[in-house]
Amino acid sequence: MLASVATGWLWLMAAAAFAIHSYAMARWIPLRKFWMPYPFIMAGCGVGAVLFGQWRGFSLAAMVTGYAFALVGLTIGMFPTRKRFTQWAHEIERGVHREKYDYPASHLVFCAVSVIVMLVVAFVLTR
Repeated sequence: MLASVATGWLWLMAAAAFAIHSYAMARWIPLRKFWMPYPFIMAGCGVGAVLFGQWRGFSLAAMVTGYAFALVGLTIGMFPTRKRFTQWAHEIERGVHREKYDYPASHLVFCAVSVIVMLVVAFVLTR
């Protein structure tokens, strides 16, 4: 279904997913030293994923769609932990450094499952 859509629309979808994810992460982790380089890192990862996928024989449409859906899945998956992220960011800003940050296993599983489900949806929609 999405394989027949013009590539420009897929890039627009990926840009929208990128903007929403970057905005959410900047809101949830309000540390300037985090949210300033984070979009560049995520864009570099996206370019690398698209290039690697094309090298392995996947279409451009499939890789751009996969990247966009993975970002949406990552944003959804990190949603339950957003308050902890904000709390930890404010603690780091005040100079408090914990020995260990307790990230609940259920949140990690939810994040992984949401990314995997979104990647499967992207795969199905590009076939």
